[in-house]
Amino acid sequence: MKVTIGDMCTGHGVCESIRPDIFEVGDDGYAHVIAEPTEVDRDDVEAAVAGCPTQALGLTD
Repeated sequence: MKVTIGDMCTGHGVCESIRPDIFEVGDDGYAHVIAEPTEVDRDDVEAAVAGCPTQALGLTD
């Protein structure tokens, strides 16, 4: 599973609020993947992707 963060990210931090061990909004104001998720994390990562207000997050298998 791979998470991508597109150019539409505006750093709202919804993803970070769901899984701060996987996502972090950096000093640059954009979200970053700080740890690659595993299958165990799938439900939370899918929630972060679905909850992104700018639809900047993507998830591929």
